[in-house]
Amino acid sequence: MSPNVNTEDLIGASEVAEILGLSHHNSVSTYMSRYDDFPKPVVDKSNGRIRLWLRSEIKSWGQDRDK
Repeated sequence: MSPNVNTEDLIGASEVAEILGLSHHNSVSTYMSRYDDFPKPVVDKSNGRIRLWLRSEIKSWGQDRDK
């Protein structure tokens, strides 16, 4: 069964990059391959061309990395 999520909490790579302070949204793919604990997208369609993450998971991961 798929998880229920509030669509207002879904963000794309541009927003992920902004939250994490990355210079470009393409850097998100690099982070996905570099960090095993990077949050998995809750939506991953079209061979990775459409990916959406939960804002709260990205913020939490970023805060944990800053410690």
